[in-house]
Amino acid sequence: MRPEDPDQKPAGPQHGSLIEYPADAPAPGAVAAESLVLEGESAALDQKLSATSTEPGIYLLRDRAGKVLYVGKAKSLRTRVRAYFREGGDGRFQVRFLMKRVRDFDTIVTGSEKEALILENNLIKQYKPRYNIRLKDDKSYLSAKITNHAWPRITVTRKIVKDGGHYFGPFGSADGLRETIDVIRKVFPLRTCTDAVFRNRSRPCLEYQIKRCLGPCCLPVDRDEYGRHLHAAQMLLEGKNLELLREMRDLMKDHASRLEFEQAARIRDRVRAIEKTVERQTVLHHWGIDEDVFGIYREGGYIEAIVLIVRGGKLTSTQGWSFQDLEFPVHEILSDLLTQYYSGARNIPDEVIVPVELEDAAVRAELLSERRGKKCEVVLPQRGEKLRLLEMAMDNARQSFTARRDNEKTREQMLEDLRVKLGLRNSPKRMECYDISNLQGSMVVGSQVTFDEGEPQKNLYRRYRIRSFEGQDDFASMYEVLKRRLERAVRENTYPDLWVIDGGKGQLNVALEVLREFRLLDQIDCVSLAKQHVLNDRREKEVTKSEERVFVPRRKDPIVLPKNSTALFLLVRIRDEAHRFAITYNRELRRRARLRSVLDDIDGVGPVRRRAMLRHFGSLKRIREATVDEIAAVKGLNRDLAAEIRRHLDEMTALLDVEEVRDAADQISLPLEPPAIPADEAGAPVNDAPVRN
Repeated sequence: MRPEDPDQKPAGPQHGSLIEYPADAPAPGAVAAESLVLEGESAALDQKLSATSTEPGIYLLRDRAGKVLYVGKAKSLRTRVRAYFREGGDGRFQVRFLMKRVRDFDTIVTGSEKEALILENNLIKQYKPRYNIRLKDDKSYLSAKITNHAWPRITVTRKIVKDGGHYFGPFGSADGLRETIDVIRKVFPLRTCTDAVFRNRSRPCLEYQIKRCLGPCCLPVDRDEYGRHLHAAQMLLEGKNLELLREMRDLMKDHASRLEFEQAARIRDRVRAIEKTVERQTVLHHWGIDEDVFGIYREGGYIEAIVLIVRGGKLTSTQGWSFQDLEFPVHEILSDLLTQYYSGARNIPDEVIVPVELEDAAVRAELLSERRGKKCEVVLPQRGEKLRLLEMAMDNARQSFTARRDNEKTREQMLEDLRVKLGLRNSPKRMECYDISNLQGSMVVGSQVTFDEGEPQKNLYRRYRIRSFEGQDDFASMYEVLKRRLERAVRENTYPDLWVIDGGKGQLNVALEVLREFRLLDQIDCVSLAKQHVLNDRREKEVTKSEERVFVPRRKDPIVLPKNSTALFLLVRIRDEAHRFAITYNRELRRRARLRSVLDDIDGVGPVRRRAMLRHFGSLKRIREATVDEIAAVKGLNRDLAAEIRRHLDEMTALLDVEEVRDAADQISLPLEPPAIPADEAGAPVNDAPVRN
């Protein structure tokens, strides 16, 4: 770790403090702490300080309105709190800004330092003070959950709620957790269906047929056997792979000794599947203990913290946090980090390895040991393997800091490169891309995707149902979408820096006309990106495609960006995302329209009979293949109605075949995406509603 230099300027952008000083004002460090409190309040505070207990406990510093600004713990409350109000008593730079606002304080006496440590964490969560460090869960961090159910299942979640479930994590690597869950589902026959599906099933599902579920929804299942599988899966989530493998090998030998070779073979296959996962983990040491290794790197007020999670001597995952504008010393940052990190449902290891000495290390170790049920140590290593682990964590924190900072610089360079090569007025911090999708002139929809500083902002995605005309007209569709977008922009007073239109010069001219109508032609840059097209005969062995072409205003010929340029990469990425989003919405509308138009439009077929038919045949495709007699066999239908259904299906066959072919083509050409959000029943523009992940 680099030495802390008080004169060192933090890397990256500068952020103003809560206090603004005039140019000729003295430096904040020259202001005495006593002068920061009004004179009329000084006597009352002195009296309150004299009456403060010398016992351990918690103190809360408040502003004039009574809002909690800082929560801290102390061995002796009077000594610690008095230091804040005495000149030179607390030399931390950030405390001077804090005391500028403090007008009162409260104390809570506790029976021990350990109780103070617990109470401090609870109060920080309750009040969320401005000057305390708070860990915020990153969206990328997932947890595994064993549900609170008679027949529990294992799920992946981002939310921790008190619903009786057992949580594991959070896991630093989403891919690593999903891989582990995939192994569990292949190896241990636990149910995967939701509780609603579990309650309503009348026969076992496909998971039971392929031996991945015992079928407790419909069949009598031994609870002890199910519990053994669940316990084994839990050990895998806790990182106890070696212990689990040892137990499974013993069980395999036990079955073999009793000549139960089929059961032994099944366990052997499970052991091999788990061993493949274990082999990919990094072995750090061979004494097999669990450790959490914390590393911290800082440059001025910018700090990166990381924890290496070691289970059974193997590095299983990592987790990191980034802080900025912090002047607190490293040991105080680490202290708050540990308090909040171990406050939730988390597996506590044998050892917590830290990079700096903590005054309350013994108290923390005692508290963690109580929660764990056996000994846990907080260790500052000086030599040997533990020091090597700590150095690895410190190096990872440094690399994470560098990568985060370099990533920001890369995005800035990418946007600047785009501005220069396309001749834009401003760096396109906020970009929006638009695309139109339709099926032979029907179900015409538009999509808007938004990128902020080169990264997608899915909460700002919008989608539009074209409603001003019928039929296929890409130019008119684009005009309606862009006009409705700017109408909302005027209401909300939020405008993009750059529009990217999927299309050629015609689509670009439509966008420019809309900007001209709203008198925003000089405020919003606009370009269009034309797709590649095939230059030679498609039947030839090698297909030759044109370059991507960018059309800009007031220029006759398109701009052809270098094939591997970052500017082209960004444009193609946002264009493909808009195309994917439009196709997803169109496909969802087609799917719902098929069910609605094919079955609901038949006289005499309502929701009840539709559900009965789908339950009887299993899918719309099988209904289309059924004869009149087979349809009439469905409960609630007669032969006359079956004949009418058959006639209607025959009329719709051509359209359905076209849609299925288009669906298949979409699946091949597009990457997988999350389920589309349903539109409203009136087919209104879900244009004005944000799209949620």
